[in-house]
Amino acid sequence: MAVVGIDSSTQSCKVLTVDDDTGRVLRAGQAPHPDGTEVDPEAWWRALADAGGTAGGAAAIGVGAQQHGMVALDDADRPVRPALLWNDVRSAPQAEALTEKYGADGWAASVGLVPVASYTVTKLAWLAEHEPAHAARVARVLLPHDWLTWRLRGGRGEPTTDRSDASGTGYFSAATGDYRHDLLTAALGHDAALPTVLAPAAVAGETADGALLAAGAGDNAAAALGLGLSPGQAVVSIGTSGAVFALAGSPVTDPTGAVASFADATGRFLPLSCTLNASRVLAATARMLGTDLAGLDALATSAAPDAGGLTLLPYLDGERTPNLPDATGSLLGLTRAAMTPENLARASVLGVLCGLADALDELRAHGAAIDTVLLIGGGSRSAAIRVAAPDVFGVPVLVPEPAEYVALGAARQAAWALSGAAEPPAWPRPDATRYEPAGAGWPAELRARYRAARHRLHER
Repeated sequence: MAVVGIDSSTQSCKVLTVDDDTGRVLRAGQAPHPDGTEVDPEAWWRALADAGGTAGGAAAIGVGAQQHGMVALDDADRPVRPALLWNDVRSAPQAEALTEKYGADGWAASVGLVPVASYTVTKLAWLAEHEPAHAARVARVLLPHDWLTWRLRGGRGEPTTDRSDASGTGYFSAATGDYRHDLLTAALGHDAALPTVLAPAAVAGETADGALLAAGAGDNAAAALGLGLSPGQAVVSIGTSGAVFALAGSPVTDPTGAVASFADATGRFLPLSCTLNASRVLAATARMLGTDLAGLDALATSAAPDAGGLTLLPYLDGERTPNLPDATGSLLGLTRAAMTPENLARASVLGVLCGLADALDELRAHGAAIDTVLLIGGGSRSAAIRVAAPDVFGVPVLVPEPAEYVALGAARQAAWALSGAAEPPAWPRPDATRYEPAGAGWPAELRARYRAARHRLHER
């Protein structure tokens, strides 16, 4: 039978039709989302239809989607305003105020994270402060994957979510499985209805033509399921954002906020560290150099390994890890000899990788034993990224064959719900190319330079 996996990401909607027994992709579709940090949820629905996600004929459907997005509905279940996305940083002051009110230790212990502008709870606080008339109308709060799953059900019954996505809101504890309505109320000014949290293999309902709907998942949890992530491995995803995550059997408590204790899509935990700046840094550098991504890759590959001493702090859109929502990018180490297109291209690659290497170190500091990195996302297609990553990360890097792993994970979850089995179906792991560290000395010098620059400019 065929199952469908959906990835409703920041930039587009991807739909895969997959054989439920073998995991073989039968068909694929894609449609773009509007640019920006706030979006009318109906745009997601139109893209889902354009990508083939509502075409029918599947036995089961799973939805994976970008996390944290605030879909605020009134008492008629209509959006009170466009959804605020994870990469909208206007709620940074509210994040700071919420952290001060309850303390970083209190947040980490109660819901596994410390508020930053990405999280839903801070966006609700922004809404209450800046758009009180809209806030007063909010009767229900959903996340993007919750809203799409509910729409696939025809808007019937109570909306649902799953542990992985709920764990990124700031008002759900993955450790206890409970919502913290007191924290939601503190942010929004009043309580609101929240979706029922389903177990990983649970059924969320059916579409009008009888297709079973899986619980769904946040994008990173779905990617982990699609990759068949194992203990000892970490995923580094270089997409619109940079995400670093690994499996854990128990929740993590990090009062610094660098690591969030999210849930995965199998009943375990997925400690995660995230950066706002990833592949778009490469795109911006290419544009600055008057070339495209292929041209940037060629320049970076031909540069000095350490970019001739150039150091880029790539905080072009502010930053989430470290928590610097108002930061801008900085280029240091400028000399006449170093200022070449090749070195600047290489510095953009290394700046992105250094930020992700810091995130890997944070996971290690909180108990993750990482001996291999799985490198995915659009940035993994860069030859310069692939070759430099093992040296910067200090471990072998596996680059799986390019695929839509979030959509594949959502399809695997759909097949799991369809089967009623205790474990997800044992689909083959993707083929991967292995890259080893070269053992050179420049990566240690580079990372020391990067840390020194970050500390000097941002005291982090």
